[in-house]
Amino acid sequence: MIKKLMGDVSARNAKLHGYYFEDLSEGMSDVYAKTITDADVITFAGISGDTNPVHLNHEFASATMFEGQVAHGMLTASFISTVIGTKLPGPGCVYLGQELRFTAPVKVGDTVMAGCTVTKLVPGKNIIEMDTICTVDGKVVLEGRATVLVPSKTAKAKRTRAATAA
Repeated sequence: MIKKLMGDVSARNAKLHGYYFEDLSEGMSDVYAKTITDADVITFAGISGDTNPVHLNHEFASATMFEGQVAHGMLTASFISTVIGTKLPGPGCVYLGQELRFTAPVKVGDTVMAGCTVTKLVPGKNIIEMDTICTVDGKVVLEGRATVLVPSKTAKAKRTRAATAA
């Protein structure tokens, strides 16, 4: 009964997979939005070890150029990874590199909109380049470029044929 409900493992995994290289084209884009909470900042500090008081101490941060606590820049940048790993190209891809430029602070209560747009396809290597951006209320807070390795249908077919022949 459970096997009938769960189905074949490879069929289930196929449903989890994102885009293949052959499915992508320049100009494709996707977004993810997240409102930053105190809990997000505290959790990120705990996970990353970045306990800089500009992120965690209101009194300290109020005396800085930011005039209050700011979220970690890498917390904001992680939303780009969310787009790449879960939406475009999605599950199955491998993040190879990222260039980032932080242009404005993000504070608790801000809603960050992360977006990625495919700008270049590198056939034969199955690599794509993407423009990446994060905004708050339409203002750019982070921009950059990402390089991503994307699975190929052709390579998958070759692996499947080889496994079947073995």
